[in-house]
Amino acid sequence: MSWNDSEKEDTTIYKVVVNHEEQYSIWPEYKENPLGWRDAGMAGNKVEVLAYIKEVWTDMRPLSLKKKMEELANNPPPVLPTADRPREKSLVDRLCEGVHEVEADLRPEPSAQGLKDAIDRNYVHIKFTQTKGTTVLGVRLDRETCDFSEADFANGTGTVHFEGNLTLDFVKVRCIADIDLKTFSGIGYLVKAEAKVAA
Repeated sequence: MSWNDSEKEDTTIYKVVVNHEEQYSIWPEYKENPLGWRDAGMAGNKVEVLAYIKEVWTDMRPLSLKKKMEELANNPPPVLPTADRPREKSLVDRLCEGVHEVEADLRPEPSAQGLKDAIDRNYVHIKFTQTKGTTVLGVRLDRETCDFSEADFANGTGTVHFEGNLTLDFVKVRCIADIDLKTFSGIGYLVKAEAKVAA
């Protein structure tokens, strides 16, 4: 016997029941209602009672949720004036505070020669690794304040000191970073252009 056959042979009379949250269901008419459910005033075969529920139960939200939403609609929570809202620090402000972990962003593969080529072009990419999603900044180098005297590019050892300018989120900043040639990582931070860099 197939499932469809057993459905066709279901001669049970069902009643529609409803609970305190105004959620509907069906229940065999000969059985006592389950706890928390009451008669909704409709009985018939399964097709009839399901059709009735489909017609009357148009809002599937529980009654408590409907009341809560109506209450919020009638009495919305106060909106703080902009001046009173806690202001999240901008990316520029966060990167200007303290020292951050950075990497030289070299593609396709990091190499001392690749970093030297970027330096020769006076343009390096510095990645701040601890920001949300990481932040890669393209820095135009200021050769007068950079220091490559400790770097051995041929052997991939030593460190490089970068300084250069860029604009981030419409703010002119200076990026200062020290990178180790073995790991291509180091520390760095930003200084707003109007601020003086300590000697």
